[in-house]
Amino acid sequence: MAFQLLERRRDGAHELAVALSAALEDVGHCSRCRMLTDGDLCPVCADPRRDAAILCVVESPADVVAVEQSGGFRGRYFVLNGRLSPLDGIGPEELGLQHFEALLAEGEVTEVILATNATVEGQATAHVVGELARQHGLRATRIAQGVPMGGELESVDGGTLAHALAGRLSLE
Repeated sequence: MAFQLLERRRDGAHELAVALSAALEDVGHCSRCRMLTDGDLCPVCADPRRDAAILCVVESPADVVAVEQSGGFRGRYFVLNGRLSPLDGIGPEELGLQHFEALLAEGEVTEVILATNATVEGQATAHVVGELARQHGLRATRIAQGVPMGGELESVDGGTLAHALAGRLSLE
């Protein structure tokens, strides 16, 4: 991208530099969910039409964007900005789990949806966050994982297929 901008669109490179500089100055974290925003609250937290009872926990702001693009979720989020990784020195404090617990203590949330990645670290993070939710008397659920829509079984890896088979649902 840098070569393209420098060789063919120097004016575009300048515009990009100005935009990045402004973003570094103006963009911070939502005081409620920790999503990236240029205000105190992000648009999702500021929207009174969102269901405050359902909280989707994700690893990164990019995950919020992905869930929002699906159009299938109308609740709110909590962004961990990482995942547990003891080898990298990332524990519960670095993920802001004390902020998460304070949010749960407000009493609006009734269900926590764990939407962390299907990695070892993501699964461990989901387990810890789920335990915190249950300690607050809340329902903790995990997003389904398995064969993608339109996917061919022959192109799905064995671990994903085994997980999908173990988590199968009834056709009622």
